[in-house]
Amino acid sequence: MADQVGSGIVSGATESTAGFGPGVSDVAPAGAPHAPGEYPHFSGRPVSWAAVIIIVIGFILGGAALVAGPVWWLFWTGTGIVVVGGIVATASGIFNDWY
Repeated sequence: MADQVGSGIVSGATESTAGFGPGVSDVAPAGAPHAPGEYPHFSGRPVSWAAVIIIVIGFILGGAALVAGPVWWLFWTGTGIVVVGGIVATASGIFNDWY
């Protein structure tokens, strides 16, 4: 029972860095490459954003077609654009664009 840490105190932290205050990012696990929350900014590659824009345009077009009638040929055109955007996203390796 003597090895238990009290409420709100991180093991190895001091009173000023414990809890959820501003000093929390000062405590990093041993061997960690960065302190928690300090990762380099990466917003993705332009080809990935192009694929996302294609998919969003398809969703907007298909959604507008359903609201305006429904206009089925426009809905299926939007669906086709979403599928093309998904193929572009998969072919460009969009799932490799995260930390």
